[in-house]
Amino acid sequence: MHTFPERLRRPTLAAAVAAAVLALTACGGNETGAAAPSGEVATPQAGADPAAGHTPEVNPGAPDAPAADAGFDIASVPVSDAPLGAFPYFSLPAGYRNPNRDIPVSDLDRVPFWTGDRLEWVEGRVYQTLVHAERGKSFSPVELERNIERLVESVGGVKVTGSRIPEEIRDSIDRDLQVRYVSGLGPIANSPSHTYLVRRADRDIWVHLSANNASGGMIVAETEAFVPTATLLPASEMRQALDDTGKVALHVNFATDKAEILPDSKPQIQQVLTMLRESPDLSLAVDGHTDDTGAADHNRRLSEARAAAVVAALTAEGIAPERLRARGFGPDQPVADNASEHGRAANRRVELVRL
Repeated sequence: MHTFPERLRRPTLAAAVAAAVLALTACGGNETGAAAPSGEVATPQAGADPAAGHTPEVNPGAPDAPAADAGFDIASVPVSDAPLGAFPYFSLPAGYRNPNRDIPVSDLDRVPFWTGDRLEWVEGRVYQTLVHAERGKSFSPVELERNIERLVESVGGVKVTGSRIPEEIRDSIDRDLQVRYVSGLGPIANSPSHTYLVRRADRDIWVHLSANNASGGMIVAETEAFVPTATLLPASEMRQALDDTGKVALHVNFATDKAEILPDSKPQIQQVLTMLRESPDLSLAVDGHTDDTGAADHNRRLSEARAAAVVAALTAEGIAPERLRARGFGPDQPVADNASEHGRAANRRVELVRL
């Protein structure tokens, strides 16, 4: 994990605090509702007559107008091959700490990063930390921001933005996700969101930092390809397990934090259909389970929604609804230790229980 050289642990007295201003001006002729780029004010199209309420026709022979700014482009950031340590790569500067117990790394989640013009949703491994000053030290957001920026730059990264997230965009972030990442998001409602990006040949590493005069929050996420964990369990083996133990576990894959069954799990659903069609007297409870990452109440709701999605997939193929019952238990019935990814993967499951 990268740490801070002594010269980077305190900003010089001559360091000035930069003010980040996000100008969001609606343009009357813009049907898409796109905002002006950060730091610029949208202006009417040349030749427009605001008083007339319309824009004159464009001369077909005139040169094409410049293309609109598409916003931050990830591809514009150079790829870095600077040495990195272990994830989450960046430590807090001297004098700062996480006052909470260690928050486990989420091996696969989906979190937003503010780019100054939009939320960039990053799916992969995620780490978050609350940031407090050590006892006897004054908290300085400027010191914290300068250190993180210098550290990211030292491994070939760039600062993407240091601006406030507009309220309407901030409110679009799912409330459950805001609760789950309350420590890492920090005071984003009243303070700028500083976003940094390190591009690697095989992944992107994003850093979010937000702080006020009392505390801050930081999130580190890196893109990672989804690795399926579901294995196909034939109808005959499922029925045998139900006869022997009364239940059988299926590792059905869902979209991150959603009840959407991913395509790679459809063959497993087909095997459940085959078993139910071959055993018309069989009735099942479909039980959803999660690991203990995140809020327990949210996970219970999510697990029930996922169980209901499996039931819906089965009834859509002609299975009588009265033969099935959806239940969600969240993290309450683990079958393995949540301290390891292997254990968490085992706990994220759908169980068929004979009624």
